[in-house]
Amino acid sequence: MHVVLYTLGAAAVLLMLVLSLIGLRYLTRGTPVADVSGVDGNRELPHTEDELFADAIELLTGTSLSTGNHAELCLNGEGTYDRLFADLACARETITLQMYYCQPGKIADRFGEVMRERAKAGVRVLFLLDAFGSAKLTEDYLESLRTAGVEVAKFRPVQWYALEKAYARSHIRVVVVDGRIGYTGGFGMDDKWLGNGRREDQWRDTNVRFTGLAVQQLQATFATGWAEATGELLTGRTVFPDASEDGDGMMRATLLHTAPTIGSTAAERLLALSIAAARHSLFITNSYFVPDDDFVRLLREAAGRGVDVRILTPGTLNDVKSTWYAGRAQYEPLLDGGVRIFWYQPSMIHAKAFVVDGCWSSIGTMNFDNRSLAFNDESNLLVLDDTFGAQVRDMFLDDLTRSKEVTLEAFRKRPMRERFLEWGASRVARVL
Repeated sequence: MHVVLYTLGAAAVLLMLVLSLIGLRYLTRGTPVADVSGVDGNRELPHTEDELFADAIELLTGTSLSTGNHAELCLNGEGTYDRLFADLACARETITLQMYYCQPGKIADRFGEVMRERAKAGVRVLFLLDAFGSAKLTEDYLESLRTAGVEVAKFRPVQWYALEKAYARSHIRVVVVDGRIGYTGGFGMDDKWLGNGRREDQWRDTNVRFTGLAVQQLQATFATGWAEATGELLTGRTVFPDASEDGDGMMRATLLHTAPTIGSTAAERLLALSIAAARHSLFITNSYFVPDDDFVRLLREAAGRGVDVRILTPGTLNDVKSTWYAGRAQYEPLLDGGVRIFWYQPSMIHAKAFVVDGCWSSIGTMNFDNRSLAFNDESNLLVLDDTFGAQVRDMFLDDLTRSKEVTLEAFRKRPMRERFLEWGASRVARVL
């Protein structure tokens, strides 16, 4: 009997260890793409002006680049909120709103006012908030919305019987008005996004307002999250109106909704294809820039073939020190490989944008770190258009006028304490 009990006990312990190992590996998984090439090893990959590039993006990320879109940059709170609230106030049939980060304050109050007013006017208003990122919104605030007729749902609340869902968050930002006007970007419901991004208490961010078929894709992104949170799958012409009626926009664009999976994700394939396509310039603005070794190599290869590769990321004014130090652990190989790195000086820069060769652009929520690439739901507007690309490029170059370049010589002189922090943060970079 004792032998049997001992055997069963040992088996139980072994099973727990195996499950723990599987769980740990699952929670620390990375992304597998290490290179981009043709089947025959051909290094002459499609560039942004080659139709094969657009085909590759569509096929390998599951998107559809369509013409008939129009996109406008909305910089910081100063260039975003007034326009956004004016659009919301004009809603006649539906408002769908999905936010990751919400905090009590002036901006949350303004969102609340317009949602309640439109709901009372007969507009169907759906508000989906991430249960983790928006935990500080009070129940009184949410109940005031429900009382006015707003439908409120929380995305993946933390529950003891579904802890595996707590790690995968919806980092998405969706605002869709009547199925015809869309917004996404780095903004949220918090007063730190107020202002022009040039003061320490005003975050610098990049958002985008757009019309056309890409809005339907953004609406579908919302519908996916709403279905998970509520069980209701939205469809019909009220939710997805005919985009051909939305004017004469000529931009070729798509909305990429990336979601976690085991193995390669659309997010990492987008980044890898975009870096490999660069022939002249690659300008990346990212608030949490923590590339893994494979992406470091891809960026170095781009610089090595003569591409002007520049990275703009936060300097000492950043909100997550561990992520900042983890990213710094990759600076030396990047700088040594010809990649230029800049630190934004006036405030925390929270933007997530890139532009390749002045014509292929991405504006959205996706960070250049393992959490965004492997674990989070993200939303990015992708635009293949010279005019819009030039605007994104000019925005990047303007930000550089308020930034400090990090040189290899100066970086190598950093104190031992900072080297130790970089080493420590890099050990847990996959889970930051």
